[in-house]
Amino acid sequence: MADAIPVRIDALPWDDRRGTMAMWWFITTEAALFVALFFGYFYLGKGNSAWPPDEPPKLPLALGMLGVLLASSGALEWAKWNLRRGREALCRAGVLGTVVLGIVFVGLQVLEYRDHLRKLTPSSDAYGSIFYTITSVHGLHVIVGLLMLLFVLAMPRLEPRQRLPYRPFHNGSLYWHFVDSVWVLIVAVLYVLPRFYR
Repeated sequence: MADAIPVRIDALPWDDRRGTMAMWWFITTEAALFVALFFGYFYLGKGNSAWPPDEPPKLPLALGMLGVLLASSGALEWAKWNLRRGREALCRAGVLGTVVLGIVFVGLQVLEYRDHLRKLTPSSDAYGSIFYTITSVHGLHVIVGLLMLLFVLAMPRLEPRQRLPYRPFHNGSLYWHFVDSVWVLIVAVLYVLPRFYR
């Protein structure tokens, strides 16, 4: 039996972007999850004279959290810009800044929950249940994004020069931008929109 000729994985043309394609599929499934949650929010509110039944959640803290996440995306784009110019130390500083801002976001969400839980709990009614489900699921996504970015920071090189089936920094930033864009929708739907129906 003749020896099999070894095939280098990185010689396959599609393999260079395999990890990025997997990240896009992962983001697509997570986007579908949030679409279902928003559908549930509007379905539960249908037919109610007031939705939310109580006072809408406070807007200032949610807008502050939005500002923090948008700033974190800006820091990540700045990091990407520096990486393209070969400034890996500045890139790492941008990723670290993104991580710090992400931790600030989680801290602000905890403060918001402490304040909000005085009036509304997940078991109060359907609105409380769906509000905490959507915001908690998003919070978990932020934590997953933070873990991805910490993994990127722990790597000896942010983007390996040899062709590999993954691009950790690129893929982590795709996920982070997705998480940020979901928060924009959450603020619009859960915090701003109810003020127009009062």
